[in-house]
This record gives sequence, C-alpha cells and structure tokens, in this order.
Amino acid sequence: MSFATVLRAAALIFLLAFLFFPHAFTPLFAPLTQYGAPPIYDQGNLLTLALAQLGTVCLAAAASTIVAVALGILVTRPSGAQFLPLSRTLVNIGQTFPPVAVLAVTVPLVGFGEKPTLIALFVYGLLPIFENTITGLNSCPASVLEAASGMGMSARQRLMRVELPLAMPLILEGIRLSLVINVGTATIGSTVAAKGLGEVIIAGLLSNNTAFILQGGLVTGLMAILLYDLFVTLERRFLRSVPID
Repeated sequence: MSFATVLRAAALIFLLAFLFFPHAFTPLFAPLTQYGAPPIYDQGNLLTLALAQLGTVCLAAAASTIVAVALGILVTRPSGAQFLPLSRTLVNIGQTFPPVAVLAVTVPLVGFGEKPTLIALFVYGLLPIFENTITGLNSCPASVLEAASGMGMSARQRLMRVELPLAMPLILEGIRLSLVINVGTATIGSTVAAKGLGEVIIAGLLSNNTAFILQGGLVTGLMAILLYDLFVTLERRFLRSVPID
C-alpha cells in the first residue's frame, strides 16, 4: 500500500468522523476560539450541509455535462461547425463572469435558495467539459474514422461506436475538473440562502470565529480531494469496460 493511498484513507476517515461526531473534535478546535465562543459549528448539522452542497454540485455537473457534450458534438459535425464561435462565446461566459455575478443576476429572476446556485454552477462548469469534448472528438485519428466508414457505418454509428469512446478519456477529464472546481465554488451559494458549507464559513466570518472558518474550509477541501480520487477510480474502471469497435 502506497503512502498516497494511506493518506487518502486517513483523509476519508477524518472527514467521516468529523461529519458524524463533530463534538469529539472539540479539543482540536477550542484553541482557535476566544471569549467562550463555541469551537464546533452548532447552528446546523455539518453532515446535512455537506450532503446538500455535494448534491447541488452533482446536479449542476450533470446538467453541464449534458449541454456541453451535446454542444461539443454539434460543433464538430460538418453541419454544425458554423456554430463553434457562438458556442465557445456562450460557454466562456461562465468563466468571464464570476459565480457571484451570476448569482446577482439570477436571484431577481428565480429567487433565493438552490436555484440561483445551480444556475451559477451550471454555467461555471460548462467550459472544461465543452473544450475537452471538442479536443477529444477532433483528435480521433483520420485513419480510424476512414476505416469505420469503410465498414459501412453511418455517421451516427461512427460517432457512438468510435468517436465518443475514443474521446471519452478527455471528456471524463473535463467532467472531473468541472466537478472538483464547483465543490469549492458552491460555498458561495450560502450567500443566497442555499444549503451548504458556506453557512459555516460565513458564520465564522461574521462572528470572528476562526474555528468555524477552518471547519467549513477543511470539509470542503477534503470533499474536493476525495471526490477527485473517487472520480479517477471510476473513470479508469469505466474506460476499461467501454469497447471500441
């Protein structure tokens, strides 16, 4: 067992232990408080907040994946190549405007809560998936595509059975990048009343409680790292199971 594996296992154990039994870590965070402030966040359940944030991130990532991959396929087809500049401009909006700005625009339209956060994360997560989809599809060897056509495959069959499987490693890499980035970005959703670990960080900032800030940031960081590792493992297993005709 490698050191990295041991480190990941330790991080997972620590995260689960802290989320299920946070008050057991009181001695660890007590030195970071002053004037009798609570050392462990007590205005909500940490496990519930972590799961709510993770759910929001996964839902936004699923929506981003569907739209970005569909757009990537469209603009790499001869009939849709003319839409590439427009599509690239649209997906770049998420990176040009920070999520806070997207929240400011969407709150008046959809109200407070989960919806504006989902929209912000959806827009923010489009670019890496879109660009990786285009790169993956355009990098398919011409000889392989010609061979597929020579076997009598239609354009749709060639896409589904040859191009997408070959592009899948890059597509999955884009999804992974989008997912991990949004784990941290999702904390801003608490500014518009969305459930998440941002509540813990904001409570710490408002009360000058370093322990709360550290807890929110620590759980978010560990979730991002472990989610990255989990996705890499699932990605490898998925790619081994995908046949390429």
